[in-house]
Amino acid sequence: MSDKTALPDLPAGWTGVAPDADAMFAMAEAALATMPAVFLPHIQGVVIAIEEFADDEVLRSLDIEHPYGLTGLYEGRPLTERSVSESGGMPDRVTLYRVPILVEWIETGERLEWLVRHVLIHEIGHHFGFSDDDMHALEDMA
Repeated sequence: MSDKTALPDLPAGWTGVAPDADAMFAMAEAALATMPAVFLPHIQGVVIAIEEFADDEVLRSLDIEHPYGLTGLYEGRPLTERSVSESGGMPDRVTLYRVPILVEWIETGERLEWLVRHVLIHEIGHHFGFSDDDMHALEDMA
């Protein structure tokens, strides 16, 4: 149909093109800005990165068969495992995988900004020492 008003089921915020890495990074930064102030000192220095997909090595290490199966990854040492005597390590890193997030966005119809925030907060949860099971239980309680 040529009637543009006949497209009410498109995800909110859709502009006609998939957001690039810079746009997704801006969404992640906006999500971080909504974090409660009590968490902010503990996530200072965590690097946020956007990549298209996880590489084969990462997928193998997590026993994930398809690159669409991983939307985000935390790399680092959780706060619960740190010691005051440690120093000099690489900064903690959260990577958001753009294409799998976009695929999930299309499949679920969720707002893209919410989905980016959800994946980011999930990965930051690992920084605080939460397991996937812990976070799923918290989500179920919310």
